[in-house]
Amino acid sequence: MKAPILAVSILALALGGCASKGEIDATGGISAIRTACPTVAVPAATGDITVFDPVTSRDQSAIDVTALMTNVRSTCVDANDPILTNVTFTVQARRARADAARDVVLPYFVTVVRGGSAVVAKRVGRVTLHFDAGQLRAEANAQGTATITRAAATLSADVREKLTRKRKAGDEDAAVDPLSTPEVRQAVLRASFETLVGFQLTAEQLKYNATR
Repeated sequence: MKAPILAVSILALALGGCASKGEIDATGGISAIRTACPTVAVPAATGDITVFDPVTSRDQSAIDVTALMTNVRSTCVDANDPILTNVTFTVQARRARADAARDVVLPYFVTVVRGGSAVVAKRVGRVTLHFDAGQLRAEANAQGTATITRAAATLSADVREKLTRKRKAGDEDAAVDPLSTPEVRQAVLRASFETLVGFQLTAEQLKYNATR
């Protein structure tokens, strides 16, 4: 079965990028390798889903289907504009009764988050799991994409200068972390993107995952 493809697009943002590696330069300043590609993660309590029958019950005996999101991987091409991130994952499911053949459709989301908290784009897709007659387990693959403009993936020149400017012992700001400066810290936050993927849970399903 062909997995659905989601497109999460950000068309006009101001600054962007995320640091993947950094170190203190021997001559002063911070040298860092930055990538425009967002980090990819599964938010807490959204990587698995439990379906009950009846839906209002939370008894162990009422569990109908459970599913887990695994093998979450990403590829990113940051040489183009817009910058494209492709996320793939596998859904492994188990049903309680191995009777007739059955299809189960589960919703999932792909979001782009900026600065650790601002959701700037979101799409919901669906993955179909097919259980053969007599089989308790099923597996399916799915994927999603996220795009970010290059303008949104580049720190401004003045912020880069403040982060990488060489400082010598005795300078007034030699011992000052440039990230402690509010405007620099905010610029770096605006430059931080995440692509998050997880099951699209109801409020009750999310509560169940968080409290079980």
